[in-house]
Amino acid sequence: MRTAKNQCVLVTGASGVLGRSIVAAAENAGIAVRQGVRDPRKANPNAEAVRLDYHDASSIPPAVAGVTDLLLMAPPLDPNAASELAPVIAEAETAGVRHIVFISAFGVNHNKQAPLRVVEQLVMDSGLPYTILRPNFFMENFSEGFLAGNIKTQGAIFLAAGEGKTSFISVRDIAAVAIAAFQKRLVGRAFDLTGPEALDHAEVAKIITEAAGRPVRYHPLTEEQMLSGARSQGIPAIAYLAALYSAVRQGLAAGVTGDVEAIIGRKPMAFAEFAQANASAWRTPAPAMGESQTQIP
Repeated sequence: MRTAKNQCVLVTGASGVLGRSIVAAAENAGIAVRQGVRDPRKANPNAEAVRLDYHDASSIPPAVAGVTDLLLMAPPLDPNAASELAPVIAEAETAGVRHIVFISAFGVNHNKQAPLRVVEQLVMDSGLPYTILRPNFFMENFSEGFLAGNIKTQGAIFLAAGEGKTSFISVRDIAAVAIAAFQKRLVGRAFDLTGPEALDHAEVAKIITEAAGRPVRYHPLTEEQMLSGARSQGIPAIAYLAALYSAVRQGLAAGVTGDVEAIIGRKPMAFAEFAQANASAWRTPAPAMGESQTQIP
């Protein structure tokens, strides 16, 4: 694969866990990157960074000006994704961006009201060459995302996932696919990105236990227990969170596809490999918990 001359990709959400991985993958591929972030001070110092705030329309044209390609992401669990990303897509049209790669989510194509499905439609209707990537839940949610804290402090995973399985994927593999989509010009196509296997959260806890050398347990919650805990922690968009884990309980996150391997020529990372590589993230000793202590997500 060759890098186009004078190619520059604007990566939105560049300071997040996936955005950082995409910026690093682009650098490794020799692709120039402009990082679009709300606070440029939090961006990778090795690449250009500009302020891009979806709530400030004046920040959008300067961020898009002069780039050839756009990696578009919505904020996590954002029910207003369509209204916030529409101006960026419109500006990409005005600026003559030649390729949009949009990071959507696994399964949203089956729900036309889902916020990310609405954004997909905006991208497809823009008239610009596009690629839609639909990754499943990130493995990194357990090591540095919203589940990491309770694993570190309580040796526990609290979720209303029931016994549903999920084909978790690492952001490393999503990033590799995103860069390949630009390099190979995989336009007018959508891909469902998963890991190589589907696991339930009890199996995930067992794998983390083995890698970290300390016990980690999955505590299945009712939906209301999970949402109550999310409220207490100030997690926004709890209705969105409820919908996500309802889908998991129904088995809708368990599908495994071969799209990652087809695009990048290697199998995606298995969760056991991910756990071994990130074991240090979970080795903080868990505090002693009395029988009467309340466990909240």
